[in-house]
Amino acid sequence: MTLTVVGSLNVDVVVRVPALPRPGETLLGTSVARLAGGKGANQAAALAALGVQVALVGAVGDDADGALCLASLDGVDVSGVRRVAAPTGLALIEVDDAGENTIVVVPGANALAEAPAVVGDLLVQLEVPLDVVTLSVERATGLVVLNAAPAVALPVSLLARVDVLVVNEGEAALLPAEPPVRRGVVTTLGARGAVVAAADGSHTEVRAPVVRAVDTVGAGDAFVGALVAALLDGHDLVEATRHGCAAGALAVTRPGARSAPTRDELASALG
Repeated sequence: MTLTVVGSLNVDVVVRVPALPRPGETLLGTSVARLAGGKGANQAAALAALGVQVALVGAVGDDADGALCLASLDGVDVSGVRRVAAPTGLALIEVDDAGENTIVVVPGANALAEAPAVVGDLLVQLEVPLDVVTLSVERATGLVVLNAAPAVALPVSLLARVDVLVVNEGEAALLPAEPPVRRGVVTTLGARGAVVAAADGSHTEVRAPVVRAVDTVGAGDAFVGALVAALLDGHDLVEATRHGCAAGALAVTRPGARSAPTRDELASALG
């Protein structure tokens, strides 16, 4: 069965800097690169690398950036990505010598994304309009995973249709005290791993492997891809989160947003 990812496609303009600039400060960058990105595309690529059949639904501009985005998605069905009369989405990313980053996203064509007519298993994020997210979730008939990024307050009616919600600590702060998700909430904690708050009220800490970070861009997308792949393979939420932590740790050891591991690399990391 094919998993549908409804989400963004962006071009990432990545600048390496010695340290992230403070307000009003000008720094000299050490390098710049123009790469395919976007949370939807990154997560779809991460899933494909793990052997999952995945179809991406979204929108790009009828421009060179759109062509770059589509050409980067080997193994992903992109027939559901529309070419529209708007510039392809753009992300401006600064990465410092410690691997930390700041990101500003200009949605562009992503604002014109549409929900698919038929959805089985679904993974969706928040770099496309909320009404597209809501309609996609309403139409889904299988597993529904929502990566609630970037941070935004979400209606309870949407959360009640979600099986697994994935957030970071900042995004978690905007959630209700007890989000009414069906299986649980996974809160990522960066290098510290993640916490699984299951629907039965249990809380489980999952530690991440200790690695030397080169670039944290895309680590969250690698985490989500591996978590969803494990859920589709029948693992419970805690074990799926362990897969996610291992994938995220591998991702930060490599530059760029498309740094997710293959199935063999993840299996080796998991031992």
